[in-house]
Amino acid sequence: MGLPEVRNDNVASFLRHEDIVLETARQIMKDFGLFGVIITFSGNVKNAYSELHDQLTGQISVLLDRDYGKLLSVLYQVDISDKDIAKTTLELPQYSPVEIIAHQIIVRDLKKVLTRHYFKSKHS
Repeated sequence: MGLPEVRNDNVASFLRHEDIVLETARQIMKDFGLFGVIITFSGNVKNAYSELHDQLTGQISVLLDRDYGKLLSVLYQVDISDKDIAKTTLELPQYSPVEIIAHQIIVRDLKKVLTRHYFKSKHS
């Protein structure tokens, strides 16, 4: 079995597994926490995407207004590229620019978690 391919149209299918959701939420909280930005997660797996997306959208909006440099640092830490944002903008035209960035953060951290799981299973 190969490494799962996470795309904008299949994110929800990966967020049905509690362990993956919890690890993804922890990764997002860790990435933002490095810059003093607090993201919390209730643990409600069913609403994980919208809960995290709403918080990220709010925090990204604040950073855009007050500390653009910190936002760029967070995006660098998470490893979000202009190319990823441009592609998502085309695939999710109903999302605002801030919502696209929030979505990309969730997708990227989900990919990190799935990659760790994949390689852990290869070595066990």
